[in-house]
Amino acid sequence: MDHIESLKYPIGKFQKPASLSQNDRIELIKSIRKLPKRLTKAVEYLSDEQLNTPYRPGGWTVAQVVHHLPDSHVNSYIRFKWALTEDTPMIKAYDENLWSETPDATSTDINASLQLLKGLHKRWTRVLTNMSERDYARELSHPEWSNNLSLDTMLALYAWHCDHHLAHVRELIKRKGW
Repeated sequence: MDHIESLKYPIGKFQKPASLSQNDRIELIKSIRKLPKRLTKAVEYLSDEQLNTPYRPGGWTVAQVVHHLPDSHVNSYIRFKWALTEDTPMIKAYDENLWSETPDATSTDINASLQLLKGLHKRWTRVLTNMSERDYARELSHPEWSNNLSLDTMLALYAWHCDHHLAHVRELIKRKGW
């Protein structure tokens, strides 16, 4: 992996699990549950200049990463609810890069997104911890994936997503010595 790729994927690319045990799910849910606190701690002392620093050349700023997380995770939360209440729903994709350029992602205080993330993750993990084995086997259809995705796969994907973006912020802070 070259330098830019390692900055883009500091924890590696998502690897779809073959299957998940109940213990695997518990650990993945913990990762999702802990993100709001971990992210808040990572960014709480950053200046406006630091928040407006891209985590890699050509990448989003730290603030855009912070704003992206609730955007992405509210979509995931809704996708879980659709899959739990409908038979293999076709979900709507969105252009995350265009969303990262909207005024709420470029000029809003990050605290609004941190608060949104905290409440969202509280509700989302409540759903996740109360799902059955059968619920996790339910599927959705994503227009950007060739196969249907189980909610087990979605759980693994979004736990990875939490750690992936948290690593973007933490690695930048480490590289810059902040």
